Amino acid sequence: MTPVEVAQGTGPIVLGLPHTGTYVPPEVARMLNQNGRLLTDTDWHIDRLYDGLMPGATTVRATFHRYVIDANRDPEGGSLYPGQNTTGLVPLTDFDGKDIWELPPDAPEIARRQAAYHAPYHAALKGALARVRARHGVAILYDCHSIRSEIPFLFGGRLPDLNVGTNLGETCASSIEQCVHDISLKAENCRVILNGRFKGGWTTRHYGRPAENIHAIQMELAQSTYLSAEAPPWRYDPAKAARLRETLAQILTALAQLAATLKGSP
Repeated sequence: MTPVEVAQGTGPIVLGLPHTGTYVPPEVARMLNQNGRLLTDTDWHIDRLYDGLMPGATTVRATFHRYVIDANRDPEGGSLYPGQNTTGLVPLTDFDGKDIWELPPDAPEIARRQAAYHAPYHAALKGALARVRARHGVAILYDCHSIRSEIPFLFGGRLPDLNVGTNLGETCASSIEQCVHDISLKAENCRVILNGRFKGGWTTRHYGRPAENIHAIQMELAQSTYLSAEAPPWRYDPAKAARLRETLAQILTALAQLAATLKGSP
């Protein structure tokens, strides 16, 4: 299986999908324990949720699971949230802090996975952003994520429904941040936060360079907003998803329109 799938579009938006993949190669699967093989920390059905919402968007999707290697982590191993519980480039635990490995990967194994999976994903994402910027004068990376709404190991209480991250405004123009936040606030029965627990992962922080006309923003959705239950078998709820898709479509449409005003200006 190829580590990354790219669907080229003609518009200014690039959708990043680093955590929807569930592929685990046999040699890695043998190293996981029973808990790890559950693949609990998947961004379940996020590709389905966003499918068709933005005609003309380019999509870059990792096919491999984050337990193989996390496409949204620093390849040098730096922590996204120093001093807080999180998972690394190759997670040693799940989001509940429970071990996932019978045989944890050593440094050479991690380097092998980085070359085979992490690097091709980011080569494809970098190439997509460069192509879009060359065509439009600007590119907007919208990084698509979801997570269970209650995970005490990572955060206290219940996560807001829509979590917008721009690393405190550093990864995109203020107009992009405001646009996404304002439309999110109009979503019915949804709690929204800007730069809360999730301020944008490594992808958002690495590629978001407004001065170079590449803007990046992350949307972390609580899975309760579109799943029947945040537990196996992780069923997609069409009615919930339909309501959420309306908001997400509004966001992506507004971003595409906003891109024209940013063209050629840092």
